[in-house]
Amino acid sequence: MVDDTDLFSSLDPQGADWDRLRATGHRLLDMMFDNLQNLREQPVWQPLPDDMRAGFRNAPVPDQGMDADAFGEVFRETVLPYSVGNRHPGFMGWVHGGGTPVGMLAELLAAGLNANLGGRDHAPVEVERMVIRWAATLMGFPETASGLFVTGSSIANFIAVIVASRAAENGLSLRENGMRDRSLVGYAARSAHGCVSRAFDLAGLGSDALRLVPLDDSFRMDTTALKEMIAADRQAGLEPFLVVGTAGTVDVGAIDPLEAIAGIAAEEGVWFHVDGAFGAMAALSPRFKEALSGLEKADSLAFDFHKWAQVPYDAGCVIVRDSTKHAAAFAQTLSYLSREDRGLAAGAPWFCDLGPDLSRGFRALKVWATLSVYGTQRLGQMVDNCCAVARHLADRVAAEPTLDLMAPVTLDIVCFRLRDPALTDEQLDHLNGEVVKDVQESGLAAPSTTRINGRLVIRAAIVNHRTMVADVDRMVDAVLCFAAKRRSGLPA
Repeated sequence: MVDDTDLFSSLDPQGADWDRLRATGHRLLDMMFDNLQNLREQPVWQPLPDDMRAGFRNAPVPDQGMDADAFGEVFRETVLPYSVGNRHPGFMGWVHGGGTPVGMLAELLAAGLNANLGGRDHAPVEVERMVIRWAATLMGFPETASGLFVTGSSIANFIAVIVASRAAENGLSLRENGMRDRSLVGYAARSAHGCVSRAFDLAGLGSDALRLVPLDDSFRMDTTALKEMIAADRQAGLEPFLVVGTAGTVDVGAIDPLEAIAGIAAEEGVWFHVDGAFGAMAALSPRFKEALSGLEKADSLAFDFHKWAQVPYDAGCVIVRDSTKHAAAFAQTLSYLSREDRGLAAGAPWFCDLGPDLSRGFRALKVWATLSVYGTQRLGQMVDNCCAVARHLADRVAAEPTLDLMAPVTLDIVCFRLRDPALTDEQLDHLNGEVVKDVQESGLAAPSTTRINGRLVIRAAIVNHRTMVADVDRMVDAVLCFAAKRRSGLPA
């Protein structure tokens, strides 16, 4: 007979240690609130010192544990000052949301609950179903649409490609027989995010099965070319099954002509999917929602709450109009996952029937908290403000004699370039790239670079709710300052 006193006493604190851990938790929470409150006084980004990097890379696996308070101090010194910087109002290089204090608290609650949302009958599952219904409503989908939370749009797009391929004629046989002699092909604009091509790769279709459609002068999909490409592929004996439109392209923020693409997809009998990673959230704004016309006709939609909706990472989402087709692409019957009519194993269908993950965290809680605390009206005003700041940046660029605006500003992404008639295009590419690195290392701002029509340009994405006019002006001033130093030969 084994007595409980002879067994391991669990990982929970014992006795008065609960009070000590509680005090540590309050100190850590205050540390994060203080850090968020004073973001503007900190560098946007700073490189991790070599000794700290070496410390991470050479640290042995811990044998004996350390005090939680001591661990918090290690975090404060080695991680907190050297994160990617997307919370800072000067971060503009990539489409990353800034997060919110409310979202941070929701993450704490979710971690404390430690719920697995792969399935079973419990309240967190109903919360996710509720938020999926809200998301479908916001995007103009029917309330009966299916969906689930995933890490981000990369996985959301992957799931959509899987569902679309299974929804094609005789597509369900792919689950058992694979591609074999099938020749499925899909279409997306050349500006589509690389994760769409990767989805074709991971789905076993092959990245070459994704046809890249040329762009028009506004950096949107050329729908005339799309129709010609579909016709040519049918003539060649291939099977068009999917067309992907983008709402907010990664380079310039353009929105493909979704209404026209929806019409072509309907005529051709192919699945219409929209990658709305960040741009779909323009639906929160009455002013910009019209630009998404046609999105509501999609068969599926991928987007991220952790971008423009400011939910902490990660919180991607996929919505599928036809819940039956969604479940048919993923559902499986296993004895240890049998569903019951009551008890903890009730509540079918489970979320593991709608995607590849059986183990799933409670991502929906922080989305629920964000939408509940801030409301869609205030979030829509935030979208409007980001676009207004982007427009100010575009106007500022147009007013500077040594800067060129390189693409139309559709939403919140501004692409511009330093110019100098004394330099070749290649020399200007180098200058723009080096100046961006100078600005990043200064800690003043964090733009990034991309290429438009073969030329390297500076890219600023105004996604953070904290970014204001003064922040983009500071970024432009820094670009001009470092460019002047490089032209004069002075150290940056």
